[in-house]
Amino acid sequence: MLKDKFTPKKIVEELDKYIISQDEAKKNVAISLRNRYRRKQIVDKKLQIEITPKNIILIGPTGVGKTEIARRLAKVTDSPFIKVEATKFTEVGYVGKDVEAIIKDLVNLTYQNMKKRKIEELREEYLPIIYNKIAKKLKPYELLDEEKAKIIEEIKKGKYDEEKIEIERKPKFDIPVIEINASSPDEGLKNLFDSISPFGKKDNKKNIKVKNAIDYLLKELIDESIDTEEFIPEVLKKVEEDGIVFIDEIDKIAERESYSRGEVSRQGVQRDILPIIEGTTVITKFGPVKTDHILFIAAGAFSQSSPSDLMPELQGRFPVKVELKSLTKKDFIEILTKVDNNLLKQYIELLKVDGVELEFTKTAIEVIAEISIDLNTKVENIGARRLHTVLESVLKEIMFEAPFEKEKKIKLNRKDIEKVFDIKSDKENLNNYIL
Repeated sequence: MLKDKFTPKKIVEELDKYIISQDEAKKNVAISLRNRYRRKQIVDKKLQIEITPKNIILIGPTGVGKTEIARRLAKVTDSPFIKVEATKFTEVGYVGKDVEAIIKDLVNLTYQNMKKRKIEELREEYLPIIYNKIAKKLKPYELLDEEKAKIIEEIKKGKYDEEKIEIERKPKFDIPVIEINASSPDEGLKNLFDSISPFGKKDNKKNIKVKNAIDYLLKELIDESIDTEEFIPEVLKKVEEDGIVFIDEIDKIAERESYSRGEVSRQGVQRDILPIIEGTTVITKFGPVKTDHILFIAAGAFSQSSPSDLMPELQGRFPVKVELKSLTKKDFIEILTKVDNNLLKQYIELLKVDGVELEFTKTAIEVIAEISIDLNTKVENIGARRLHTVLESVLKEIMFEAPFEKEKKIKLNRKDIEKVFDIKSDKENLNNYIL
């Protein structure tokens, strides 16, 4: 049941599969999501309208999981989601992106996702019909049920992929350029009707390979059946009730004493964003959308400013503020080993394609974490993203040399990792790890 699936504890359990640490942030976003569900269950509709989302500001350096928390939250709850950067917008009167584009883009994404989902549903429904049609084309005689079932199974397995069958294409009603050659008015009139009529002399039949015919006939059938207008009200309602907008780099539009007035006013951008967060109606190509109950999650490092530098009205619209902590060596090890579809698993599976069985010892994983922490300290702190650059360096030669003549098993230990980074040498070039 929905009420059991989206309890705060269940939401956090799902987030824990992908995000290490940051328990306080996960708890807060889970509560906000649960409050959405609670609001919808309130019988008093007037009261229901008055209850607005408790928007959140996530504070912390890059790479600690701010974006991932919002993205995974949307995925877990199947909510419309969009990520935007505050710095991409400019105040009214300047050339740049209008803040209303946030909502318009969110609606567009939701529409496309819903349409794609509907197409996938119809695909599963219509594939048996298409297989049946192709079986009849391949064997144009009366088939016994058992024989037809066998041919359909063979079509699915690709046995007839390269064989050609004749299909009839639907005529396109484009306006043609017509040139009429005739010796008499009657012949000219007849030629004219033949040219413009879909039932004229134009041959709409075509021989194509079975593997292409499946996609062609399927698309044709889906295009005839799908009514995109039908689910537009559902799209608008889903955005209004369940939409999540993630505004990154909000600290970059905070006013600071050292701020130069020569640039586009940061306060102007704040002023323009405010109505969207407070609650307004945005006109999109699909219809009007009220933003009153969309959940806004903002994020920023706030290394040179603080949330109190935002204009008071905007601060008031983000009542929940959560500080995310920097990641430790233990966190890095868990990111490499415990997260679903973690980085190590990704590289192991990639190399398995080329017949390489890759393995990391416990000490190898520890030193990868140590090097990542060290580089974040010496070069620039990019959080867990540092693991990508370190692993690419560690596996570069193996990925270049693979595939080998024979299947190969490679086990990486601490010494192998240290050798790549020349840990004991003072000549280490840190520029290689600057992004």
